[in-house]
Amino acid sequence: MGIKWKSNYLFVIWLVLFAFGLKGVFFIGDYSNRYLNKDYYETDFFENHFSQFVDTINLLELNGVTVEDVKKKLVVTSEEIEEHRYRYGGLSEQLQNIKDQYESRISDANLAGNKESVEAYTKERDRKIADITKNFNSDEYVEAKIRKEKEQQVDRYFQERELNYRNELNDYKEVFKYYLKDTSTGKVFTNVNMNEKDHLDEIFTNKSMWYVRTFPSGKYGYLQPGSNDSALESLSGIPGIGANNRFEGKIGVSKSAPASNPVILDYKNYQTDKVYFYTILGLTVLAIFLCLYFYRKIRPFQRMAEVKWITYYERFPIDIRVVIFGITLALAVPTLAFNLEPGSYGNVGISGYGNVVDWVIDVIGLFFLTIMIMMLVTFQAVELINVYKKGSDHLRVEGERSVLARLFQTLQQSFLYTSVGVRITIILFVIYTCGFAFSAVVWEPSLIIGYVLGLLFIGLPTVLYIFNRTGYFNRIIKHANELVNGNMNGDIEVKGKSVLAGLARDINSMKQGVKSSKSEQAKSERLKTELITNVSHDLRTPLTSIITYSELLKNPNLTDEDQNAYIEIVNRKSKRLQVLIEDLFEASKMASGSINLNKGQADIVQLLQQALAEHDEAIKKSTLQFRINCPDHPVYAIVDGQKIWRVFDNLIGNILKYSMEQTRVYISVEKMNNQAVITFKNVTKYELGDSVDEMFERFKRGDTSRHTEGSGLGLAIAKSIMDMHGGDLELEIDGDLFKVTVKINTM
Repeated sequence: MGIKWKSNYLFVIWLVLFAFGLKGVFFIGDYSNRYLNKDYYETDFFENHFSQFVDTINLLELNGVTVEDVKKKLVVTSEEIEEHRYRYGGLSEQLQNIKDQYESRISDANLAGNKESVEAYTKERDRKIADITKNFNSDEYVEAKIRKEKEQQVDRYFQERELNYRNELNDYKEVFKYYLKDTSTGKVFTNVNMNEKDHLDEIFTNKSMWYVRTFPSGKYGYLQPGSNDSALESLSGIPGIGANNRFEGKIGVSKSAPASNPVILDYKNYQTDKVYFYTILGLTVLAIFLCLYFYRKIRPFQRMAEVKWITYYERFPIDIRVVIFGITLALAVPTLAFNLEPGSYGNVGISGYGNVVDWVIDVIGLFFLTIMIMMLVTFQAVELINVYKKGSDHLRVEGERSVLARLFQTLQQSFLYTSVGVRITIILFVIYTCGFAFSAVVWEPSLIIGYVLGLLFIGLPTVLYIFNRTGYFNRIIKHANELVNGNMNGDIEVKGKSVLAGLARDINSMKQGVKSSKSEQAKSERLKTELITNVSHDLRTPLTSIITYSELLKNPNLTDEDQNAYIEIVNRKSKRLQVLIEDLFEASKMASGSINLNKGQADIVQLLQQALAEHDEAIKKSTLQFRINCPDHPVYAIVDGQKIWRVFDNLIGNILKYSMEQTRVYISVEKMNNQAVITFKNVTKYELGDSVDEMFERFKRGDTSRHTEGSGLGLAIAKSIMDMHGGDLELEIDGDLFKVTVKINTM
């Protein structure tokens, strides 16, 4: 049954505690290095402020470089002179440009009769011409102009630097009190009021300062701000301005700094955030403890495994479930790792949040999202663990159901015939290449010639090949449909050695097999009809005699001699009918395999001699001459002696019934290759034909007129007995020569 969330409140509590504990662990891992056993003045927050203060005061005061110092060191190079001189072309080109510029203006002023404008334009033109001419005549003149431009740039830079950084430095001076002495020049920089008698340690104390950093010290050494005015270095050409300056002294955070100062605000925010951090730390420890406590009571993972929807989830293939688990886990990790920084609460009303309510809503929303994702991750993890616990057989079944296994199986089947898979791959490659090439032509029409050539020599032959193979495949399908509908005329044309050619060849072979099967079916129907006819005839003949002579025996006027003769006939026909029925039953049992063999060691030679002795009287009465060739030593085999004797008895009986009078019969026993080979050869009195297999059919007799006493079951019974022994019984007919070979495995 599924978990009833409303009633199982303990499970909900455990899940909330579990999510909170995990999120708390990530939170502590993220911020422990910032708040755990740390003071604000050891954090990056303060270090950033401190570094910014040092950089700013170094830029504006400590490096000691003034506007006049920079102007004195300004250098004008010959390259700059040449660049300024030829900035707008050569002398003649510049002069002509000036003349062209003022020619139209002067002409317009003359037409307007404005002599004052004409004089002004003329003076301005002449002045510029004189200036350009002097540029090309005097390097000192050009150098003076360039130096003036650079001095103007220096003035603008110092003004902009003062404007951009002075207010920031003043804000920092409210909180940072400093006393620094340049170790090389002895110049002192300070913003504290002190007399010659005052000592630094008396000013920079814990009473007046929140924090004091001394230079030099074992941790910080001397204060070396370095060169941080690359713009001025580029402008003045002075490398490493202030790079070698080194200072000693103290920098402290004043307790008298205004509360609105950014550094003080940052300090207060840090203290608030630290309380927030330790609160989360305590709640996390409590949540983990309670989570473990409730875990022992409710066994949440076991409950998860019993959730009803898990059975629906398990219908997805295992690799899809693993991918879903991976995606949810990938979402869970950043969700757990993403925490509203302590500063988010500390900066309420300043940045990030307008009020505490918005912050609380975001915290609840983030926590709810974490619970949902962790629930999904946990449920999936429990399900996958249970799959693993079910054992290798279940994992194998899951693997077989996976998408990758099915895809691999599909690919494997696609390349079951390698040539087909390779050709399909090449065709798809050509088709997709043509598509990409067309897109390239649309993007770059200049490729049209190469695209057309590719279509003619690659694309078109591929299309023709596809149509050719498709046509051949359609012909095969059509021929197969005709074969299903019974049309056996004609074979499919076999072209080459491709898979389609092999398929056509197999269908042709199948058609020949169907033809043979139909022929065998017709033959079976004919033999069945003959079997019914022969059984009816062989059973009806003695039965008719029995009925006829039984009726005659009812005549009271019969003489004793006739009565005895009739009784003898009825008795003989009854025995004949009994033999037929017993042979029929035995043949049926052997065909169905319901007869058990009582195997034991037996001498094949002795069994044959016993069978011959049984027919000794009949042999003597016949005109046949028997030639027996048996070894003097026994030939042993593990057989059912009674059944093997029956085989020999049936074969000798057939010889006596169907052999031509005054002919010889040859019977021999040999041992060859661990087999006893018994051969029976005689000349038949009836024409047998060439069908050897039909001789093994039941009620099949050499005497087609069926005037002899045989049942037609002898060979069938003998064949069945040999099959049951794992031996063999073979027939050969050569004209009137009838040969039977029996093979039995010997010991």
